[in-house]
Formats: sequence, C-alpha cells, structure tokens
Amino acid sequence: MEKYVLPQLTFDYSALEPHISGRIMELHHQKHHGGYVTNANTTLEKMAEARSKEDFTSIAALEKALAFNVSGHVLHSTFWQNLGPKMGGEPTGELAEQIKKDFGSFAIFKKQMNKCAETVMGSGWGALVWEPLAERLLTIQVYDHQSNITQGGIPLMVLDAWEHAWYLQYENRKTDFFEAAWNLWNWQDITTRFDEARALKLKLVGATA
Repeated sequence: MEKYVLPQLTFDYSALEPHISGRIMELHHQKHHGGYVTNANTTLEKMAEARSKEDFTSIAALEKALAFNVSGHVLHSTFWQNLGPKMGGEPTGELAEQIKKDFGSFAIFKKQMNKCAETVMGSGWGALVWEPLAERLLTIQVYDHQSNITQGGIPLMVLDAWEHAWYLQYENRKTDFFEAAWNLWNWQDITTRFDEARALKLKLVGATA
C-alpha cells in the first residue's frame, strides 16, 4: 500500500524568521503535520483490515478520520511550498492579471484573503483556489482541514489559521501573523499551481453561462 510521507522542507526551520519563528516551524512541521501523516496511514490500514473482514460497521468514522488527516497533509504540504525566505511582493504575469480580474486589485485580494483566514470559526484555513467550472479565482474558508470546500476548487495558496501556526509567537494577535505571511509567499510556486490548475476541465455541460 502506498504510504503518505512527511515532506522535507526546502529551507531551514529558522529561515522564515522574524516572520515565523524557527521553534514554531519545527513544532508545526514535525509534530502537527507529522501527526496527520501518521494518522492518515493508520486509518488506511484500518480500512484495509475492515475490507479483509468485510466488516464495514466503522466505515463512517474511518472516512471522517481519513478526510481530516489526508486533507491536513495536503494543506500543510502546500503551505510549506507556498512559503520561502526573502519572498513576498506581488505576482506577475497571467496570475496578476487574473487576480485583478476576479478581485479588482491585488490590494483588495490581500484584504479579502486575510479576512477569510481571520474569520474562520474555530480551527481552519483561508485559501485561494482556482474554480475550474467558471474558470476564476475564489477565496474559501476551510474548517479544520476538510469542511466548507467548494467542490472542484483547487488550492493554489493556503494560509494556516490553526492556533498552532502562530500562537507561540504572536499569542492572541493572529492578524499580525496573517500580515507577516505576505513577506514569505513564494509566487513562483503559486503561479505554477495556477498554470497547472487551469488545465482541469470538469466537463459539466450547461452548468455555467
């Protein structure tokens, strides 16, 4: 069975300082993200055992656990690649034009993205996604790791709003953490995701006008 693996970061834990402390990065990557990977693999093993016994009485709980942990793995893996030391600024090219088209301006997009993350009720994420049906960019709120998803939306850029992402350094000032992240966005990575996402066609005839 194919197993999920905790990806290695392309930079040192301290490389994002002063915006994100090395201690937060170490705990966040090893303990939190690592926990989702371990739990996802464990859940898959339990599903395989259930199939071998043809006993599906626990399938609802297993499906819920798998969605939570795999989604946590995917979002964190995306987050690490979205970030980088000495990054930030603004995107260029077709992504910049699409942001202007769908949000009005980069400045408005930034405000919407920050507010999206800030107003998540409980734990979750703010995300920029490509919505392939209408071929446009949207921001979405992700509760925990998997709820409130726009079906078909492809995450391009994700902002972790769980307390473990910021509390050790920013305490109750989570909006300061969201603002600091704009010094770290790797627009090359986000642009690559944007370019690849646009190739997806949902083939839902007559679903948009």
